[in-house]
Amino acid sequence: MRELAERAGRELEDASALEILTWAAETFGAKFCVTSSMEDAVVAHLASRVMPGVDVVFLDTGYHFEETIGTRDAVEAVMDVNLLTLRPCQSVAEQDAQYGPRLHDRDPDLCCALRKVRPLEAGLTGYAAWATGLRRDESPTRAGTPVVGWDEKRRKVKISPIARWTQDDVEAYVAEHGVLTNPLLMDGYASVGCAPCTRRVAEGEDARAGRWAGRAKTECGLHG
Repeated sequence: MRELAERAGRELEDASALEILTWAAETFGAKFCVTSSMEDAVVAHLASRVMPGVDVVFLDTGYHFEETIGTRDAVEAVMDVNLLTLRPCQSVAEQDAQYGPRLHDRDPDLCCALRKVRPLEAGLTGYAAWATGLRRDESPTRAGTPVVGWDEKRRKVKISPIARWTQDDVEAYVAEHGVLTNPLLMDGYASVGCAPCTRRVAEGEDARAGRWAGRAKTECGLHG
């Protein structure tokens, strides 16, 4: 599988997002899913064009903005996808009881592990490949994202069909196809995560600057 992923990454580097997703659908069938943070539904929309009824996996951390939950509900209602919501083993109240309140402020890495990483690992068990909306232009840590790669930690093929896209490409696709986006993107947020750990970005900041602001942390652990 690793060799398959690495070869596909080389061969599909210059392919369109639809071509990459078509390869994924043909190669993995029902063992393929899309993950979405519901910042927008671009990858879910793309995947539904080549694989109607594709599984779209959403992590409900218990800390999402209302707008994010609303976007998820709208995607489920209007798009040809099978929306699956994953939740952590503990509710926020149960986590607070065990670890103390506002764990996200004191140990954000542990909070992300409990509310994102572990639920996703459990939720992806039945899949051989998963697609993400990662883009190389989002931050320096994502600059080397392959369009198809090997997820060593989960032993799965990881597909990033819009890795080469720019923000302009995303906006053009959204406008052309009327794709749902999170309303917060029009309210100063360039990247939307959990409410306690996300702020609006200032002009000139990269898209991920509003996540865990003031900390060295740049990723939740889902992508390395």
